[in-house]
Amino acid sequence: MKHTYMIEFELPEVMDEEFMALIPQQRYVINQMLAEGTIKSYSLSMDRSRLWVIMSAASEFEAMEIVSTFPLSDFMTPNLSELMFHNSADMLMQFSLN
Repeated sequence: MKHTYMIEFELPEVMDEEFMALIPQQRYVINQMLAEGTIKSYSLSMDRSRLWVIMSAASEFEAMEIVSTFPLSDFMTPNLSELMFHNSADMLMQFSLN
């Protein structure tokens, strides 16, 4: 059974060249996981200090294993919370009037 988790990441105050160089790889991995449905949403605060990920995983351990595959994982401090539910407009059925 899959559970839903929100992971809040604290990002470094100074994003050095090594961090910046990994951003394209991070976006690629995230986009793959979004397409697969492992990640439900991915959001960055305007001040770039926090990042939020909603994901599905079988356990907290699996969620953290997934996080460890992020190219930027060594630069981010995760805080994981299991969610009771996660609703979004994307999850609602869309009907066509045609």
